[in-house]
Parts: sequence; structure tokens; C-alpha cells
Amino acid sequence: MIELDGTSLTLDHLVAIAHDGEEVGLSDVARQRVRAARGVVEEYAGRHEPTYGINTGFGNFADVRIPADSLDALQVNLLRSHAAGVGEPLSIPVVRATMALRANVLAKGFSGIRLETVDLLIELLNRQVHPVVPSRGSVGASGDLAPLAHLALVLIGEGEAFTRQSSAVEPGASALRRAGLQPITLAAKEGLALINGTQASTALLGLALAAVERLARAADISAAMSIDGLQGSSKPFEARIHAARGLAGQSISANNLVGLLAGSDINAAHANCGRVQDAYSMRCTPQVHGAARDAFAFARGTFEIEANAATDNPMVFTAAHEIVSGGNFHGAPVALAADVLCIGLVQLATISERRSERLVNPALSGLPAFLTTHGGLHSGLMMAQVTAAALTSELKTLAHPASADTIPTSGNKEDHVSMSMSAGLKAQRAVELAQYVIAIELLCACQAVDLLAPLTTSPPLARVHDFIRARVPPHEQDRSTSNDLAVITQMIASGEVERACPLKVN
Repeated sequence: MIELDGTSLTLDHLVAIAHDGEEVGLSDVARQRVRAARGVVEEYAGRHEPTYGINTGFGNFADVRIPADSLDALQVNLLRSHAAGVGEPLSIPVVRATMALRANVLAKGFSGIRLETVDLLIELLNRQVHPVVPSRGSVGASGDLAPLAHLALVLIGEGEAFTRQSSAVEPGASALRRAGLQPITLAAKEGLALINGTQASTALLGLALAAVERLARAADISAAMSIDGLQGSSKPFEARIHAARGLAGQSISANNLVGLLAGSDINAAHANCGRVQDAYSMRCTPQVHGAARDAFAFARGTFEIEANAATDNPMVFTAAHEIVSGGNFHGAPVALAADVLCIGLVQLATISERRSERLVNPALSGLPAFLTTHGGLHSGLMMAQVTAAALTSELKTLAHPASADTIPTSGNKEDHVSMSMSAGLKAQRAVELAQYVIAIELLCACQAVDLLAPLTTSPPLARVHDFIRARVPPHEQDRSTSNDLAVITQMIASGEVERACPLKVN
């Protein structure tokens, strides 16, 4: 069980919760903080003077005073009115990550929610009651209001959900009953405490980041195999070259390439081939892959802070016995991180596509055209590279930053918004496309290694080659490559490619 305390949730924790169904619990310290903050809220709720989020309306209605006998209804109405999302629902892993992140924020004790409401949210997660959350409708302004409202509705027995026991969508009340849970009646500020924050955007960022970091390691492996298949030089990857520049990601990638190519008979056979320099897509692999890695490191830094950040409004400061309105719900940091993630992915994918093109182009590779020995009768891997070109073109459109946009909402009260949800959704799509692009390069590179026999690649790359070949046979005659690419893509996404390599790729 992963203990939520508001300060120590990691990316690995989030992946385990989202993808592996890991259960969570609330730490004792967090329980004390939640109780203390709730005491402050209940005192303010009993006062006559207006306090935003407790006895006032929301957004442009912030100046409207709500009578004491309507405070509970105010919170329910908030969830119902803000559940205005549309489009295909977020995947269950993203929903689980969102639930865990929101529970972790509540555990910090700045939200003023009741302990029993946090416990119910955690029980939904542990009993695998997964709210149906439409993916569109958040501008990342007062947080991800619409997605989090759809999620929170299930706590009061409304909305819709999937359950562990049933794969069909069912009403929230039915889903709770099926899991042996009872809906909760919200009290003052609780609806706002459940929906004010960046957790849907941050969930998308975090899960995309975890996939991207695996992809970066697979990309170094695919690049090394391509470079060997193209009979390229390993000299440009010498550590002293990259130390002279001083960029961390570049040095890591170069070191990976050196280790991956060590002991290659192909490389040794062409050590004195007379070629002065390799093309940029080979020689500059560490520089490009490294720049992408540094972009991903920036995104990770933001995620690690945001996953344990207080993003509520207003915030309850227990020590001072104060409730203060601010803007920590604004998703600008998450939006920028997700956009940078997309830009880094484009670097990995575009240089990979160029290496795939070199592999299938006989004028550049010295190998049979399109990696088939029966050119004309067979087209070989011609269309695999075309697919890579199509995917990289789409990826370039995804690299346009969502964070560059803003549009006023809520009667111009929210006059600058982050578009963090759009950035996160874009990052999720970009990861999927980039995984296919790297899979195409691996498909082509394995075929190139086959065609260079009896020369053999390095021991680490040979292990990866053999692992792929166990499920994807050589292309000795034309067949659809769609299934092959699906298999290799899944190997990349699951981390199987890097685990098949005996050399630890960083």
C-alpha cells in the first residue's frame, strides 16, 4: 500500500496506482492535518461575514452571499453545474492517477475537507470504482473544474462509473452499492475542495512522462541498432566530446550508445571504410536525444513538485486560523511542462524517422532497397517509412504549445487561463505516435542487421534483436507490418525492449 501524506508521492508511485492497481492509504499525520483544517472551515462557516468558497457563490458569483441553511446545497450544485465535460472519457489509468493526486492534495491539510470525504475518495480508488470523466472541458484555470466535478459526483451517488465487478458504465449510486460503499452528503466547502486543482492535467503529464522516459531509453537502443545497420562510426560518441559541451542529457545518451555498440563485428568491419563523417541523424544522435532528455527532465521537475503541491482555493492555514483566497489552481506550470514534453518527443521522432529513411534508401545505406532482397516483386519496408513520415508530420502539429493560448471565461473573472488539460491530452497523443515511430526504426534496424549477416551486431544489441525476432520474424517476403509494429510498440511501452538489453540503459 502507498501511503499518501501530501509530500512524498512519486512518479513511480503514481504509475503503480494507475496501471497496477496499487492501493493507497492516508497517513496518520495527514489525518491530523485534515481534521485541523476542517475545524477552521467549520468556524468560518458559522460566521456572518462572507468567505469565498464557504458562504459565497463561485467565479463571477463570488460576491453573492449564501444563507447558512443553503451551504450544503451550494456544494452539490457546484458539482452538478461544473460537470460540463464532453468527448471520449479519460482512460481508467488517467482517472486513477487523478484520484490519487487529488487525495494527496487533500492530505496536505490546506483544503478544509472532512476526513470521511477523503476516505471515501480513497475507498473508490482501492475498490476500483472509476468515475467516467469526459476528456474535454477544462481550460486549466481554476484547475480542472469539469473533469474533477465529474469525478466528484460519484462520491455523492451521482454521475457515472466503471467498477471492478462490471465493465459496463453504470450510475454512480449503483456503482457505490456494488462496491459496498455509501454516498456522502457534502458539507461547507467540500465541493470546492474536490474540484479546485490541476490533478487531471497533472495525471496526464505524469503518465505521459513515465512513458516518455521509457521511450527515451528505447530510442537510444533503436538508434544504436540503426547506426550499426548503417555501418556507422561510434567515434562521435566518445565521452570527451560530450563532456566538452557539458549537457547532461547529451552525455547520458552518448554513453548509452558507446556501451550499446561495443563489440560489434559490423562496426569493426567498417572501421576503416574511408567515410569521413556520418550523417547528422547518426552522428548527432546524442545531441538530439540529449536535448529531448533534458526537456523531459524539466517536465519531471515540474511534475514532482505539482504532485505534492497545494492547489486549492481558498486555502486553509491552520496555524494562523485563516482562510485566504489565491490562485494556486492555475495550470500554467503543468501546461508548460506538457508542452515541453511534446517538443522533446518531436526531436526523438524526427531524427528516428530520418534514420529509418536511411535504412530503406539504398543510395544512403548500401543495403538492398527497402530492406528486401526481392525488390520489385516485393516492396519490403517501403511503407513502414511512409508511416513514420506521416506520424512525425502529425507530431509536429502537436508540438505547437497549448500554453501559448488563453481565452477569458467565467464572466471575465478568469481572464487568463493555462490550457493545461489541452497540453496534457496533446502530450498523451504525442507519446502514442512517437512510440510507433521508434517501433518502425527498430523494425527496419532489425532487418538491416539480418541482411548484414554473417557479420553480427554487438552483444547487447544482439539480445534486443533476438528478443524482437522471437515475436516478429524477418521480412523475407511481403506481409502487413501493422501487427509487427503493434507488437514492437507494446514492447517499448511496457519497457520490455530495455529489459531485453543486458546493458543498463540510463
